[in-house]
Amino acid sequence: MTVRVLFLSEGTSDQGLVSHVEGIAADLGVPVAVSAPDLRWLRIPAGHSVIDKLRTTRDMGGAYDLAVIQRDADRGAPQDRRTEMANAVGEVWPGLAHVPAVPVRMLEAWLLLDEQAIREVAGNPRGRIPLDLPKAASVERVADPKQRLKDTIATASGCKGRRLTELHQRFPRNRHRLLDLLDRDGPVSEVASWRTFVAELSAALRAVAPGRSS
Repeated sequence: MTVRVLFLSEGTSDQGLVSHVEGIAADLGVPVAVSAPDLRWLRIPAGHSVIDKLRTTRDMGGAYDLAVIQRDADRGAPQDRRTEMANAVGEVWPGLAHVPAVPVRMLEAWLLLDEQAIREVAGNPRGRIPLDLPKAASVERVADPKQRLKDTIATASGCKGRRLTELHQRFPRNRHRLLDLLDRDGPVSEVASWRTFVAELSAALRAVAPGRSS
């Protein structure tokens, strides 16, 4: 039986995590069908809450065995996000199993560790300019991972002038590509928030998959 997974992300650019949810499930031998609805066309206000997303998705119909909910910790405590998600599910969709995906501070922290992938998306795969990437143990303490990633891609590219301006304009696309290239067994596997996400998702998939509760 296929496990029906609902994926709700903080933004559409984070939906690249869907392939990793599918990959983690495949590693476990659990067949999944992941739905990641784009709620923008429903005109939900920007910055809408987890509870709004859940309520809207529930009202659209459909049945799910598990929800994966992604929201960055930003500058707050990760537990605050986890509590927000648990309360929202309890109020809107009682009984729906859920897994929080809470990058610290931002999802970009998970993308800041793979030097070769960064050089690839920067368009300079054989570049040798030092990138001074953070270590896995400290990446969650980077004050602004998004800006750090943007600056790192620029450094890796070696671009200047108009080419650099064009590269900055492609940052959302390059970020998405980095998420696609994310090696689940690579440096990110040493980051605490990623390890927690993988462990909790794996446990939830085993729990909801028929015949795999042990």
